Amino acid sequence: MTDPVDSQCNETRAIHDLVDFRCKDVLEIGCGDGRMTWRYVDLVASVIGLDPFETDIQQARADTPDRLWSTVQFRCEDAVLAEFEPAAFDVVVFSRSI
Repeated sequence: MTDPVDSQCNETRAIHDLVDFRCKDVLEIGCGDGRMTWRYVDLVASVIGLDPFETDIQQARADTPDRLWSTVQFRCEDAVLAEFEPAAFDVVVFSRSI
C-alpha cells in the first residue's frame, strides 16, 4: 500500500529500525485510519489502535483485511482515559498525534 505521506518509505524504514515488532503486543495511540498500523501489522501478535475520532476508526476498520480481524482491534477511545492491565503491551507507538 503506497502512502502519499511516506511515498519513499522513510517513515516505515525508521520505525522498523527502531522497533522489533515480531510477535509483540502493540498499543498504537492516535492510530487514525490505520496509516501506520499497516506498516507493521503483519509482524505483531496483536495491536490495539486508539483514536478519539470515530470517522477515522470506521475507516481503519473498513480497511482491515479479513485475515487481520483476530490480530487488530481499532477503538474510538481517548488514550488518556483508556484502562489496560499493567504491562499489557510490549510496544507503544505514538506517531503524528500531537
